[in-house]
Amino acid sequence: MNLSNNWNDYEILDMANGEKLERWGNIYLVRPDPQIIWKDKSFPEKWKFANARYNRSNSGGGGWSYKKKLPDSWQIKYKDLTFNIKPMGFKHTGLFPEQAVNWDWMIDKIKSEKRQIKVLNLFAYTGGATVACLYAGASVCHVDSSKGMVSWAKENVQSSGLEKKPVRFIIDDVTKFVQREIRRGNYYDAIIMDPPSYGRGKNGEVWQFENNLEDLVELCTNVLSDNPLFFLINSYTTGISAKVLENILSLKINRKNGKITSGEIGLPMKDSNLVLPAGIFGRWEKK
Repeated sequence: MNLSNNWNDYEILDMANGEKLERWGNIYLVRPDPQIIWKDKSFPEKWKFANARYNRSNSGGGGWSYKKKLPDSWQIKYKDLTFNIKPMGFKHTGLFPEQAVNWDWMIDKIKSEKRQIKVLNLFAYTGGATVACLYAGASVCHVDSSKGMVSWAKENVQSSGLEKKPVRFIIDDVTKFVQREIRRGNYYDAIIMDPPSYGRGKNGEVWQFENNLEDLVELCTNVLSDNPLFFLINSYTTGISAKVLENILSLKINRKNGKITSGEIGLPMKDSNLVLPAGIFGRWEKK
């Protein structure tokens, strides 16, 4: 398991009863997590610091309850990167802190290549990977079907002082966009995708992870450059093994100069040996 253990502005303080107590800068949140199936709190006294809790409802969904009014948004930093945090309607905050381990990996890969790298970031959300790749010196094409998420990504790029870096923001269905890039003859040295388990595009296009991932990976191989650097797939889809992502990459990327790996990513809990599993990855990378 690859651990995101280099944070200063984020940490898990405790985990129990299906919930995690987190510190986001100077704000403490309690959010549900299905991986936390044990009942015993390690630090019961810490939970009194929570400023807000996301409560699931029996009918589905849920909402936030607040001990005190929080700002509409606030910022946290990861090394030299700055992100805007906002509690959302479905327990999210606009950032997946476990992805920091992938940001570090991408930054190292791009910087070590010592050439201009073109990155295609699909299902790009609020732009964590986009910010990391721009910081490393790459140009990025950021694609997401949600106008709100793309606007948020622009905020993160600006907050990190990277607004003058070469980035394109595209609001579109990722499959249709890649198909157009193939017709236009555009190529990328690195591809990142973080597909949802289920989703709909801006024109009602349906995405289902199990049914559509293989076809999308195959489609994306048509926009890989002659000298690709990496191809990264992230997933939070329940029941899918990291080995599945590795298998798909092995079947679809026929490049002799690369290696393929897969695994889990996780977040360590402060002052504890406990680790929260937080998704899987599959990577093809240039040797």
